[in-house]
Amino acid sequence: MAPPTRIDVHHHFFPQNLNKAKANESVGWRTPAENLPWSPQLSLHFMDVSKIDLAILSFPPISAGSVSQENRDMARLRNRGMADIRAAHPSRFGFFATLPFLDDVEGALAEIAYAFDELHADGISLASSYGEGAAATYIGDDRYIPIWQALNARRAVVFLHGAQTPSSTPHPHPFLGIPVVEVPNETFKAAAHLVVTGRKRTFPDVRIILAHLGGSTPFLAPRVAVLSRHMGCTLSEEEIMEDFKSFYYETALSAHETTLTAMKTLVSPDRILFGTDFPAVSTDMVASYTRNLEKYHAGDDQKLEDVMAANSLVLFPRLRDL
Repeated sequence: MAPPTRIDVHHHFFPQNLNKAKANESVGWRTPAENLPWSPQLSLHFMDVSKIDLAILSFPPISAGSVSQENRDMARLRNRGMADIRAAHPSRFGFFATLPFLDDVEGALAEIAYAFDELHADGISLASSYGEGAAATYIGDDRYIPIWQALNARRAVVFLHGAQTPSSTPHPHPFLGIPVVEVPNETFKAAAHLVVTGRKRTFPDVRIILAHLGGSTPFLAPRVAVLSRHMGCTLSEEEIMEDFKSFYYETALSAHETTLTAMKTLVSPDRILFGTDFPAVSTDMVASYTRNLEKYHAGDDQKLEDVMAANSLVLFPRLRDL
């Protein structure tokens, strides 16, 4: 078979025991009714309509919780579920393994080993922070160093998604829920935390994909470069910007002339990947952003092909041989 020509690196797995509609109530979002309950067949239909050859599944990471056997068991069950879907449709799905609540460093390390060595996951998904309110801890924290060491040793791909963390003030309007206005900033905060703490530079073999074109990262990275340096960051302005440029960025719900132009000035073309965020959003919403992407690269088929699949095939070489 020919290598896939359209790879979706941001495609969610909603297990049967996940009450997504109820979970949405607290964050101000409505998963399209036609996408619930989710099933692999529903995604396959969407992929066929959208001309997507392969999707890499991810479960939203367990960012709130506690260190417990229950969380370990839940992560294991969800990873096996995604592995089973891939086994049933090996040419259509891959998956990013989820981890237990990250403060459970021992449990997270055990699941990393199991995910790669037994389930042969394509990577690991992480949230921007773990814990709630004042207890929330961003992923560059010292306590997570053993996890980054393990990921770096494996040259792992990490899919980093902003946590659905409420602000200290309510979201401003029913049309502007947490996924709209907070999640993109959480992605940026996690990326910036990895940069200013030196984690991005210390563990360079971890290939990190930032969801949604990094949220607000393209616009705030230069602010970090100057102001964090002023506040005591030991990296130079040039080093800080260099580290922001070393992330990968995927296009889900973000492809627009404005954002794609900003990305063009921030990173090299090989750092942009295609994503959709299905089934959290509708087929029509995905189609709108895909048209934006196609319009932006009109007249340059090679760059469009790179974003749609070729760049992902470099990160995930096994997909070439499906």
